[in-house]
This record gives sequence, structure tokens and C-alpha cells, in this order.
Amino acid sequence: MKILDCTLRDGGYYNDWDFDSRTVNCYLAAMNRLPVDMIEVGYRSLPSKSYMGRFGYSPRFELERVRERSQKQVAVMFNEKDIRVSDLPTVLDPVADLVDMVRMAVAPTNMARAIELGRAIKERGIAVAFNVMYMSKWSEMAEFLELLPQLDGWVDCINMVDSFGGVTPDDVRRTFAMVRERTSVPIGFHGHNNLELALINTLAAIDCGAEWVDATVLGMGRGAGNLKLELLLTFLSKRGLEVDFNVLGEVVSHFSTLHAKYGWGTSLPYMLSGANSLPQKEVMAWVSNRLLSLNSIVRALENKRLGVEDNDKFPEWQAERAERVLVVGGGERVAEHIDAVRAMLDADPQIVVVHASSRHAALFEGLANPQIFCLVGDEGHRMERVFDGLGDFSGRCILPPYPRKMGTDVPASVADKTFELHEVTFTDLFRDSCTAMALQAAIEMQARSVMVVGYDGYTDMVLTQRERDLTAENEYIMEAFDGAFAGEFVSLTPTLYNALKVDSIYHRI
Repeated sequence: MKILDCTLRDGGYYNDWDFDSRTVNCYLAAMNRLPVDMIEVGYRSLPSKSYMGRFGYSPRFELERVRERSQKQVAVMFNEKDIRVSDLPTVLDPVADLVDMVRMAVAPTNMARAIELGRAIKERGIAVAFNVMYMSKWSEMAEFLELLPQLDGWVDCINMVDSFGGVTPDDVRRTFAMVRERTSVPIGFHGHNNLELALINTLAAIDCGAEWVDATVLGMGRGAGNLKLELLLTFLSKRGLEVDFNVLGEVVSHFSTLHAKYGWGTSLPYMLSGANSLPQKEVMAWVSNRLLSLNSIVRALENKRLGVEDNDKFPEWQAERAERVLVVGGGERVAEHIDAVRAMLDADPQIVVVHASSRHAALFEGLANPQIFCLVGDEGHRMERVFDGLGDFSGRCILPPYPRKMGTDVPASVADKTFELHEVTFTDLFRDSCTAMALQAAIEMQARSVMVVGYDGYTDMVLTQRERDLTAENEYIMEAFDGAFAGEFVSLTPTLYNALKVDSIYHRI
């Protein structure tokens, strides 16, 4: 049984394959001294519209550096869906002398085409491995299974890839036997860790006779990540494998910094996607989007599992006309200027208050003004916390138009006071954001004046990714609204948003 470490390739999904030289050198030095037989250092790819760093393309000079520093066999990976035989002079021939193996990520439905590509690679004297995805569904794919005998005699490995991270040891044993009945090619296993079964599944594959298994340092890999190399080596040391734990500890310590930054590993969304064989690509995008709540991701996954557009529907909102609307954001300046805000609202009870965020809702209790709450993500549960339950809630709640991509979550206590917008008309992006909903509400009420408070912007020199994303989103929405709205659009508290003209709350009271 041989171990392939694919940290630089699979881990690259978190940092766009931009591992710095210090990390690469630390990694290569550790691999030299650990019982790892091969390292997969990255992809060889055709030009992409999205950014990929050095190991997304693995140029010749990078592979030369790896060869200078590494004593292990070196593999690269092709995404078979993007590569044809005619592309090999571009993607393989320039580095053929530096590569021991090409592994191809293959969808079972593309197996016939992959065989053609694999033969062309093999003719160049390079070992070929098929990383065939979606192993949990192979038993349903008769055409794929019928092609397996064609691998005999020239393919160096066929890897069973648990793409969804949801198989069990029994599944591994059944699939292994199914493959072995059809081909004599060495079998490998690549496990994902959605349900934290990567180790036990890998051990089941080893006990079945797998000749290759994959792992990565700290499990760094797409979505929930992979089998942790350090865990596999620790377990195998009990079976007699010699492991230098000082070396292992050094590389784990180095990658711990990356883990703290990117936070890969399983979570409830990944567990649900693994348990229900849902693709991880979209889940990873949702989890890494810091504007989405855990609850909203779980709802979206549940809707996908059930095959429904949305999990709930509400009556469309029939807005009453309001000349003036106050939109309340979540910025700190709401609390700083709340006395002035309340004075303005007390003087004109016809001003409708629209809470884009429920963060400061308690400061507006006791007012005669109508109040509307935008429900996206966790806002419903935030309302419950702010109001210590919603027993005497007198406001109205609005939702984005149906269907909602991330599903619907409304506290039962306000369900009879909740409505959904028919559409968002003034922007083509971010239509399900609280800010877009609040401004659309003003349009629906035919407001002539839209005032905002609590859209401070972020003054810190170094912003988090969430803060940068939210700033860009709000700026886009406000510019779109300003261009479409004929009335007054003004902030009554200081703001950094360029689309907002700034007035003072104090000369309006």
C-alpha cells in the first residue's frame, strides 16, 4: 500500500493554489522524511477566466523547483472535462520529463473519453491514474462499469473518489469488490471528510487491498477536506509503520496557520451535503460567503434534498402609501443618535420605519410609527432575541420574492404578520439582501423621501472579508437605488457610502 499526499493540489481550493515558497519548502522537506510515496503538487490546466495561482497551473519552473527539493515521486492532475488529447502538447509535453504520474479527475459519464486521453498520456511513458468521482453512485452506472475491463494492462491505478464525503466502510467494501470483479488494475481510495469517516473508510479500503490511498496535511482540501495525513500516519504507526513524529509535528504546525486563516473542515452544511450526496462546490461557496448564516445554508441544502424551490411561501405584501420612510441599518451611529431619531419620529408618526437590520430594534419600541422588519438569514431569530420573544410584536415582516435561494426561515410567532415582496425592481444584483428589500419597500410605499440611519461604513484601515463584501454590496445597491429613485435619498447620520448624500438629523427635529 502506498500513500499519496495531495495537499498542494486539493488544498489549493482554499487559497487559489497560491502557497508561498516558505510553505512549499517546509512541506517538501517534511514529505522527504515521512513515509509518503508520492506527492501531487497541483493541476496542469488550460487558461482559466478565474484566478489560479502557481499550483493551479504548475508551470515548468515550479516543477523544476519541486524536483530539486523533493525525493518523492511527483504527480500532477488534469481535470478531464477540460483537457483533450489535442491539448497534450500544451499541458503535458512541456513538463513530461518532470512528472511521474498524471492523475485525471473523471466523471463516470465521461469514462470513454477519459480512456482515450489516458492512452495518449501512457504513450508518452508516464504513469496514468483515474480519479473517478461519485463512487457512491457507481452501482447505478452500468455503462461506466462496462468500460472498466478496458483499463487492464496499462492503467496504473483507478481511485475510488468519495466526492460527496458520505460513504461508509460497507460502501467502500461493496464498491471495491464491484471494481475488482471487472478489472485487475490497482485500486486506490480518496476520501472526503464530511461525516468524519475519511479515516475509517480509508482503513476499510486498505483492508480490502487498496494499493494507493490519498491524504493531506491537516486534511486541507476542497469543502470539508480530506483524510488527515497525520491521523493516517499515527494510526499506521500502530501497525508498524515508522513515522518521525517530530517532522510530522513541524509540518502540521506550519499548516495550522493556514487552517486558522481558511478554516477548512466539516460543519453542519458539509455533513448534510455528505449524508445526502449533494455536490460540495456550491456548499463550499456558501460556507465561505461570510454574509450567509448557517441556518440559511442548512435550509438551502434541505430544499435541494427535497427537490423544492423553497420551503415556504407567504402572501404578497400590499404596501400602504407613505410619504417618508426611514431605513435603519446596523451601524453604531443609530444608538449614538437615537434620541434625535426618536424625536423626529415622535414629531411625525406617519414616517414608516423599515429595519434592514433588527440589531437596534429595541431602541424603537413604544413609537407610534409603523415598523417593518426585513427577514433574511438569521434576522428572524435576531428579532426574537432583541424582543425577548415576540409575544407583543406589532410590526410587519417582509421577505425577498419567492423562491428564495437560501430558503425561508420565519419565527412561528410572526408568521401571520409576514409577507413577501413580489419583486425587486431597481437592481439586478443582491435582490435578496436586507438593504435591497428595505429600499424596495420604500418604492412599494411610493415614498418621496427615503432617509437612512446606521449605514456608517467601516472606518478601520484593515477590513475583514465580510466587511469588504458587505461594503461593496451596499454601495452597489445604493447607487442603483439612487439612479432609479426620483425623490430625496439621504443619510441623517455620518456615512462613508458614496451613493448617500449626508444631512443632519438634528436640523429635522
